[in-house]
Amino acid sequence: MIGHHSLKRIACTILAVTLSVAALPAYAQSNDKVISVDNADPDMNVAIEQARKGLDKFIVLSKTPPKGTNGYKLKVMVHDGAKVEHFWVTPFHTTKDGFEGTLANEPEVVTNVTAGQNLKFTRNDISDWGYTKNDRQIGSYTVCVLFKKMTKEEADFYRNNYGFDC
Repeated sequence: MIGHHSLKRIACTILAVTLSVAALPAYAQSNDKVISVDNADPDMNVAIEQARKGLDKFIVLSKTPPKGTNGYKLKVMVHDGAKVEHFWVTPFHTTKDGFEGTLANEPEVVTNVTAGQNLKFTRNDISDWGYTKNDRQIGSYTVCVLFKKMTKEEADFYRNNYGFDC
């Protein structure tokens, strides 16, 4: 299960690379393509746990990015009543109470945030992270799960055009 939420469905977007979660079915679009993933999906839950296990190393790396890396981002849960939606936040920085950064995606499910706004969040709100190294995606574990739900052609498109190796 994802965290301690009792959720029914997860819907994910590839291009905007958001992960949406709601108590009822929720959907996020990407080029008119909707991908819905059940909250009990073992691959998605493993991806979130994998990202959380590597979070400390990622945070250290993001503070002094090595040559050839860029695009450091965190995927963060935003709650709006019973609805939850996950967004990429970039740029971001640590604060004494957690993290702060700019919401990079338009909401599809929640209505209490908007793209471009400053967002404060804690470690418990983070569900993924990612960056680019030599034009290849590192992290973005939740996005990689979605490739299993796409046609081979769609998944190959994202791998070839956006640098995913999963």
